[in-house]
Amino acid sequence: MHSGGLILYPTDTVWGIGCDATNEKAVQKVYDLKQRSDRKAMLVLIDSASRLETYVDDVPAIARQLIEVSDKPLTIIYDKSRNLAGNLPAEDGSIGIRVTDEPFSHALCERFRKPVVSTSANVSGQPSPCRYDDIPDAIKEGVDYIVDYRRDDKRKAIPSSIIRIGAGGVFQVIR
Repeated sequence: MHSGGLILYPTDTVWGIGCDATNEKAVQKVYDLKQRSDRKAMLVLIDSASRLETYVDDVPAIARQLIEVSDKPLTIIYDKSRNLAGNLPAEDGSIGIRVTDEPFSHALCERFRKPVVSTSANVSGQPSPCRYDDIPDAIKEGVDYIVDYRRDDKRKAIPSSIIRIGAGGVFQVIR
């Protein structure tokens, strides 16, 4: 990932395609692999809520409270991103960020010391892969590295909840 490569890895939700979220060329490779418009933002994973201020202008208190009490993966969309690849946030500058507690993705983010793109390992418009065996061959062949961890896991993964938090702590449940 330091060289702009793509990985296929298990996250705290579904299998994902990942890359350095600060590298515009790597992010573009993900859009190309997924056959996805770069107008549709992708979310990022970080290992600690203390890193949020590095990547968003304002972290409302309610966001910290929700992260602390959430008992399942929670992606929060923040209004104004910063220090990320220019083609990663939505057109309005917003970005979805999830603090991951899952052992592998947490360690990945912690060791990489940067946010990691996390987008489902599928071609845009196709179902999200709940297990490694569900990932299309085209995606497997299009990444630079496939993580071995949890390939045999047969549990059905569930996508995260998504909440958008705007000015003044006003929030909207997306999923």
